[in-house]
Amino acid sequence: MSHSQTPLGGWLVRNRVWALLLLAALWPLADMVLPERLHVLEPMRTVFTFAILALGLNVVTGFTGLLNLGVAAFMAIGAYTFGIATCEIYPFQVGFWGGLLLTLPIGAAVGMILGAPLLRLRGDYLAIVTLGFGEIVQDVLKNLDVISKGTQGINPLPAPSFLGAEGSWRWGALEASDEIGWYYLLLCLLTMAVWACRNLERSRIGRAWVSLREDELAARSMGIRVERAKLVAFAVGAALAAAAGGLFAAAISSTGEPSNYDFQVSILALCIVIVGGTGSVAGVVLGSLVMVGANSILLTKISEWITESGWGASGGVLTSPNNWKFLIFGLVLVLMVRFRPQGIMPPVLEGDPSPPPEGGRKP
Repeated sequence: MSHSQTPLGGWLVRNRVWALLLLAALWPLADMVLPERLHVLEPMRTVFTFAILALGLNVVTGFTGLLNLGVAAFMAIGAYTFGIATCEIYPFQVGFWGGLLLTLPIGAAVGMILGAPLLRLRGDYLAIVTLGFGEIVQDVLKNLDVISKGTQGINPLPAPSFLGAEGSWRWGALEASDEIGWYYLLLCLLTMAVWACRNLERSRIGRAWVSLREDELAARSMGIRVERAKLVAFAVGAALAAAAGGLFAAAISSTGEPSNYDFQVSILALCIVIVGGTGSVAGVVLGSLVMVGANSILLTKISEWITESGWGASGGVLTSPNNWKFLIFGLVLVLMVRFRPQGIMPPVLEGDPSPPPEGGRKP
């Protein structure tokens, strides 16, 4: 009997995303006993932020089957929405939580505006249009410096506050140096995003998305309102991406320059979805740890270790693992497509805890 056929194994497969989040919640305990050079709480902020971004892309590309190469544009819209709504140089100053909540309807509205004229586009044509949208947003933010401050970015941005009091992060403002506070805040927000995506996947609209992904013509013939389902997918995906942008800006207390939200961000989010498992919520969470963690944690720690050991100069092109990251990412994608095209954690069908066969989804 395989592990997935036992009661415990079946439960773990069906609830694997919660198991991953539970391990993440317990990790700071291990971080306390590890040497300082192995601490990873600070770079995990980026992992959690990109996990939320990839969850938004997974709704559009994984659930619905629409290839979106412009998710970085919605991340930028969320970051600048948060910046304009909270920065002291603007009259709004709604605070961290008000700005974060505002990113959701703004992102959803922009997603619906973009999705409306694209309802009849599929495949490569949709990918090209969304790619162009991402470039347009980036150029607009660069040139609309009266509002966006151009390449300077909007700063400073407020930190999260709790109960409106001053003092420690538990009762006042969360300082940028408080690694544990930021870690658990982003983990809680990621958990909420995972809960929302899992419930959407099992809802009526989620079933409609999956039917569109498998066969749009058959879905339409069965009475599914294809245009409405696509619009909702664009809106939900854009809202999650915008929220990730707001969290990214809050974590660094600045929106950064518009080039921070370029095509590479969209490709990284797509790689997370593909490597983790297209259409799998648990796969997206694990994929973000593999792809973003490899860059922000693993390669950085290896570079520091090589420098401390004196094996290579810190500025050496060949001796710095950071200069090999795109080669490593490309190699990982090639190996995944060749040997495990369904991803590390492929989606599990309702009521069936066993994984799909090698090479793709179950029939």
